[in-house]
Amino acid sequence: MTTPPLLRELPRNANHNCFGCSPANPAGLRMRFFTDGRAVYSQVAVPEHLCGWSHIVHGGVLTTILDEIMSWAAIFLLKRIALTRRINVDFIKPAKVGQALRAEGRVSRTDGKNDAVTEAVLIDAAGEVCARATAAFKIFSPAVARRLGIAGEDSIRWFEAVFKAEK
Repeated sequence: MTTPPLLRELPRNANHNCFGCSPANPAGLRMRFFTDGRAVYSQVAVPEHLCGWSHIVHGGVLTTILDEIMSWAAIFLLKRIALTRRINVDFIKPAKVGQALRAEGRVSRTDGKNDAVTEAVLIDAAGEVCARATAAFKIFSPAVARRLGIAGEDSIRWFEAVFKAEK
C-alpha cells in the first residue's frame, strides 16, 4: 500500500504468530496497518489458497480481515488491548483472490470503560464495498490484560511501549 501523506504506518509486532497481522506467519495475511488518527486502514491481496469457490475469497477470510481492522482500530485509537466479543458481517459482493482489497475500521463508540463498538468496510479495487461489519469488543488496560492472562508478557510489554510512544 502506498502511504498517502496523511497516513502513518502503525508499528508491527514480529514476535507473535497471528494469522491476520504477524509478519512472521508464512501462511498468514501479513496485514500492515495505517492511521489518520480517526480510522485504521489496510490493503491486502488474498492469496489463491484462501479461496472459497473458484477465485472468490472465502467468507471466513473476509471476516478475519474485518475483525483485524476493527481490533486494530480499537487497540490503536483507544490505546487498549481488545478482544472480540461479537462480530456481524454483511457480505455485499464477492471479493476476488489476488486483487487488492482496502479495509477501513473505526471505533463507533465506547460503552463505559471496558466496551467498544467498531465498524468496518472492505472495498475492492473498483471502489465497491464487498463486505461491511460491526463488532463489540472487550477492552483492557495492559495491567488488566496482564492480570487476566489475556496475552503473554512479551506482547503486553510491546503494547505498553507502543501506547507510551503514541501519547
